[in-house]
Amino acid sequence: MKMIIGEKLGMTRIFDKDNKHVPVTVIQAGPCPIMQIKKADKHGYNAVQIGFGKTKHTTKPLQGHLNKTKLDSIKICKEFKITENEIANYKEGDNISLNILKIGDKVDVTSTSKGKGYAGVMKRHGFAGMPASHGHEKPRIPGSIGCRFPQRVVKGKRMAGHMGVDTVTVRNLRIIDIDMDNNLISVKGAIPGPKKSLLTIKAK
Repeated sequence: MKMIIGEKLGMTRIFDKDNKHVPVTVIQAGPCPIMQIKKADKHGYNAVQIGFGKTKHTTKPLQGHLNKTKLDSIKICKEFKITENEIANYKEGDNISLNILKIGDKVDVTSTSKGKGYAGVMKRHGFAGMPASHGHEKPRIPGSIGCRFPQRVVKGKRMAGHMGVDTVTVRNLRIIDIDMDNNLISVKGAIPGPKKSLLTIKAK
């Protein structure tokens, strides 16, 4: 499995060879230093731990971890599970860059969606609402939430509440363009989250 961490820069469009515009999301991805390799015989599972970006303020636990890897600072650190056969492809101290991907590849992008605050059932779940006439004073209410049995509100009932700030994965996004010099990658379509949000990119 191929993996890399990036930052969403925004959306634009690219014209293909047929002069048709393709909406793309531009991501600044890598280079990502390999901080640690975990093996099943020692840690209980096989995984590779990579970092991305730099920050002025590093927590003490993370700084202690960085001292082992000879890195000054890191903005985010994530683990990706790998198979035992893939361990040989990674080495602590190496960098993962965009050269692992190529134009035309399909990737899965995971990000955190925008926060919408407290939202009602019509916005949060797409309810149709009540009729707007014939005496209905509150057309946006959810309606009845209970029933005769089991005399309580069942778990998972779709109701008003906090909306957004969820981990969302968009699968099979095609890579349209790669800029190796500036570590930029353009994928077709939209990606959840605001600008400058951190995300992970996986490809098989």
